[in-house]
Amino acid sequence: MCEKPIKVVVLGAGSRGYDAYGNLIHRYPDKVKIVGVAEPNPVRREKISKAHNIPVENQFESWEQLLSKEKFADLAIISMMDKMHVEPAILAMEKGYHLLLEKPMATDIKGCLKIIEAEERTKKRIFVAYVLRYTKFFRKLRELINSGKIGDLIGIEHKENIGFFHFAHSFVRGNWRNSVETAPSILTKSCHDMDILYWLVGSKPRRLSSFGELVFFKPANQPQGAADRCLDCPIESDCPYSAVKIYTIPNYKGWPVNTIVDEVTPENVYQALKVGPYGRCVFKCDNDVVDYQITNIEFENGVKVSFTMSAFTNEINRTIKVFGSHGEIVGDFEKGTLEVKRFAFDRETYDVKLWDQYGHGGGDEELIKYIISVLRYSREDPRISTSARESLESHLMAFAAEESRLNNGKVIDMKEFKERNGVYLD
Repeated sequence: MCEKPIKVVVLGAGSRGYDAYGNLIHRYPDKVKIVGVAEPNPVRREKISKAHNIPVENQFESWEQLLSKEKFADLAIISMMDKMHVEPAILAMEKGYHLLLEKPMATDIKGCLKIIEAEERTKKRIFVAYVLRYTKFFRKLRELINSGKIGDLIGIEHKENIGFFHFAHSFVRGNWRNSVETAPSILTKSCHDMDILYWLVGSKPRRLSSFGELVFFKPANQPQGAADRCLDCPIESDCPYSAVKIYTIPNYKGWPVNTIVDEVTPENVYQALKVGPYGRCVFKCDNDVVDYQITNIEFENGVKVSFTMSAFTNEINRTIKVFGSHGEIVGDFEKGTLEVKRFAFDRETYDVKLWDQYGHGGGDEELIKYIISVLRYSREDPRISTSARESLESHLMAFAAEESRLNNGKVIDMKEFKERNGVYLD
């Protein structure tokens, strides 16, 4: 057992590196401590440094500068933009750091394989941030499936309800709007869900197909008379996607407004909406990622799954139905409820909401606690492992789904897909 706190460096102090993990680490000061940061934005760098008392000599503008220094921590949090993960992740492991690696671990298959090779060569631990596995909700759901309460597992219907304003913020105006600059939304948003389905089913996918497109958020759907920016728009008050509605809630300084300015003030927000990307009309952005997609998956054990990713929902939520030979389970992630309906028997309802949740239904905090458990106390639970190798399958599912979507829903044989892309891992 390690008596001293785990030392952490953060590479990318944005909404995940600082707002999520940085704030959660504050809850465990005797067990984990941030001692270094690499962040090009000086305001963010100063904010996290002040919050965690990071010495000046451990504050860097770039990850290259931080990793050029002799190793001075145990764990590196890689929370930069998706396309930037591979090189710093590999170098950090070669320097001796374990990793908390944000998902997706890479935006192409070659990048994923490079990270796995480095993980196994350096013998360093990677905790891919598949935080849904760590939630009370999905752990209980998996337990119920494996208990046999509903008999043999037949199929699953899973829906990611992104929420209309969340999609407008992140995938129309925001950082994940363009597949060339980042990656397809089935990877950037829904690799979480690919992983959960793979984990719940307990088998590798045999084949899949996917349909989807950018249905709504495009110039052809801009209302007549609308302006290209919400502040100038005469019909802004009638638009549910109005940036004014989303970002100017009185006295509110949390997500998503805290992601568009470094300091939330009325003046800063107004200026951001006036000239920045988040003030644009949702029909006049440079977005190309799909806003509605369905993916059907057949696993090697015969279980069939349908997954829907939709921008067009009022709430941000995940809902799931699990079908068994002797019953079904209906789950609502936001409500934190799992209802077991055994055929011809009474219903059982489980309240699995983590009331002290921080993010992702408590998954963010549970991941931090698990890392502490592994690195400080050498206590592991292989049932929820999110190593790079374990996390590869869900990435491959997302890449294959996108290939299918781009080819009119062509059925992708996963064995052939892996061979064609040089994936020979068991």
